[in-house]
Amino acid sequence: MARLKIIILDKTGDKLNVAMWADVPVGRQPFYADPAKTSAWKDALAADNTALQTGAVVELLRHFDFPGGENLAGVKSELVAAWNDFQAKVTASNPWRRYGTVWDGASWTNGGVA
Repeated sequence: MARLKIIILDKTGDKLNVAMWADVPVGRQPFYADPAKTSAWKDALAADNTALQTGAVVELLRHFDFPGGENLAGVKSELVAAWNDFQAKVTASNPWRRYGTVWDGASWTNGGVA
């Protein structure tokens, strides 16, 4: 489980650069795993990078425009809404639901990842 969810990386003009971490359902973690993965956040702990490498967590880098310097409460609210959307998509998207389904020439054996 991700220790953090939203990390503000930097701000350039009206653009806020953000890393978001979403938890990956256990059965799908091998598909997200990448032993070379490290966070874009330079202060990520070793445990954070391990979670990214094992596929327990997936990182999304996003840029948000806040023209006119929107107030901090509004910025935070928009970031939380964006994270909720990201986590919902990671949880709901399962392109591997039929992974490993095979046909031996006579019958099908269903596979799939939850």
